Amino acid sequence: MTTAPISRYPVPDLNTLPEDLRTRILGVQEKAGFVPNVFLTLAHRPDECRAFFDYHDALMLRPSGLTKGEKEMIVVATSGANGCLYCVVAHGAILRIYEKNPLIADQVAVNHRKADLTPRQKAMLDFALKVCLDSAAIDEADVAALHAHGFSDEDIWDIGGITAFFGLSNRMANLIGMRPNDEFFLMGRQPRPPRA
Repeated sequence: MTTAPISRYPVPDLNTLPEDLRTRILGVQEKAGFVPNVFLTLAHRPDECRAFFDYHDALMLRPSGLTKGEKEMIVVATSGANGCLYCVVAHGAILRIYEKNPLIADQVAVNHRKADLTPRQKAMLDFALKVCLDSAAIDEADVAALHAHGFSDEDIWDIGGITAFFGLSNRMANLIGMRPNDEFFLMGRQPRPPRA
């Protein structure tokens, strides 16, 4: 386990945070078994931290034509394009778990076109990367290509919204030097031992 700083900005003590943030973070800790560094680092500015996670949840937890795994594919592919170590590692772990595939996150982060994905998922990530890297060039042909793969207009909004939100996340993580938790690197790579 590393002892390197998780941010170049001050990281607040969990016990000094406003009650609502502390409760939210402790809930995540209970579920995950550790506190993801993103919660602690962004808590440096509590109002922005609340807004960030509220928007995150609005995008990632809403009912959608995209699966949870597909949403994480978008995060991993676009975070790879943006060079965000934190999001590739953390969301790569979540992607491996959702897809029950220890190989998928590395493939998607490096080159989704060579990954073990369906043509529909590759089209989704082609579009997400266009939103990420060249959104001014999006046109009706891009939308038509997604419709041909069965994506609705609301699904297309989800793809774009997730990409845009994580563009913010990637840039802030890079700005503050957010370090991924060591726990994320191994998650979903080995089968979980049976519970006693």
